Amino acid sequence: MAAPLPLSVFLIAHNEADRIGATIAAVRALSDDVVVVDSGSTDGTQDIAAALGARVIHNDWPGYGRQKRFAEEQCRHVWMLNLDADEVVPPGLAAEIRQLLAAGEPPHPAYRLGIAEVFPGEAAPHPWAYTLWPVRLYRRDRGRYSTSPVHDRVDLAEGASAGRLRGVIHHFSVRSLGDQLDKLNRYSDRQADDLEARGVAIPTWRIFVELPGNFLKAYLGRRHFVRGVYGFLTAMNYAISRHLRVAKHYERRVTARRAPPVP
Repeated sequence: MAAPLPLSVFLIAHNEADRIGATIAAVRALSDDVVVVDSGSTDGTQDIAAALGARVIHNDWPGYGRQKRFAEEQCRHVWMLNLDADEVVPPGLAAEIRQLLAAGEPPHPAYRLGIAEVFPGEAAPHPWAYTLWPVRLYRRDRGRYSTSPVHDRVDLAEGASAGRLRGVIHHFSVRSLGDQLDKLNRYSDRQADDLEARGVAIPTWRIFVELPGNFLKAYLGRRHFVRGVYGFLTAMNYAISRHLRVAKHYERRVTARRAPPVP
């Protein structure tokens, strides 16, 4: 077996016992420093991660960006790979990462990795699946996660360039349609909180177009249509969640206006 790379892999998790094992197992040979920051799982996530050699650290949930920023601080190596607990690095991408880091200092301080969803019943992403390309592999002295409570993106230092690897992470994000909608509903609460905290006011007319517009965005723009009926249903879930974000934002504004003055 090849020696581990000078690379830390970090994950944030909460009740991921059914998925985190595959995530850690896929990268265990790449790193001698796998960090799992758990926000209070009750399903044994921590024990599964520890049994696979990860360092498990508890941190109460502060928001997406802040939790990932906390996880960065726990890493031992300068180079870091971030994964979600429902993402799996396939062997081809693992080999690509090994080749990149084993050859000396890479030409870029950060790299974008493809992320494509794997839906229930699939073993791998559909060949035409929509793929995101965020920065996930980077030097901690050239990029850090944003502290936004809802957006988990790496903000690169001024002048830092990002390369792009060919491999694609497999994202097992959908346990079931009900679980997906429940997760998206909770996320819409956090989005409404964030809009309020930033003083952003979304125009009321958006309420009437958010659902149909985002259904088309997911079904056509993000190519959910290639998954047939199931793709239609997941596109509807996405559209409902985006509608809820605006609806909750509107409700809070109306409620605030109608609230009686404080004596």
